[in-house]
Amino acid sequence: MNKTPLPSIDSIDRQWYLVDAADQTLGRLASEVASVLRGKTKPCYTPHLDTGDFVVIINAERIRVSGNKPTQKLYRRHSGRPGGMKTETFAHLQARIPERIVEKAVKGMLPHNTLGRQLFRKLKVYKGSDHPHAAQNPQVLALDPAAAAR
Repeated sequence: MNKTPLPSIDSIDRQWYLVDAADQTLGRLASEVASVLRGKTKPCYTPHLDTGDFVVIINAERIRVSGNKPTQKLYRRHSGRPGGMKTETFAHLQARIPERIVEKAVKGMLPHNTLGRQLFRKLKVYKGSDHPHAAQNPQVLALDPAAAAR
């Protein structure tokens, strides 16, 4: 019987990728970023290991959604106290904290366990085009052209 080879943690080569979210559709961008964070684009992908790369997303305030989502899509959070539910529309949250929209979309596409939390730490989202990760020399990640909003 053959055994499936598992990559050692030290042998995994971690790259840094830069994604420009300007005029990209939120869900399509989030699914591709989640795939890179998970490591599904690599030949050494293993479902229970963190084989993914780091992703830096810039221009989060220029992300797009289709239809009536800017006014109808709601983001909820709860303080943990009775009656502590806070709701906010996409447009209001985009004006206030645009990074949270992208982070929440990508986080929802990662596993909901310890591995997902570990993968989420490799995602860096920034409001403008400036980011502090220039020393890592991130490569521009080419997304599917269908991911761009029309």
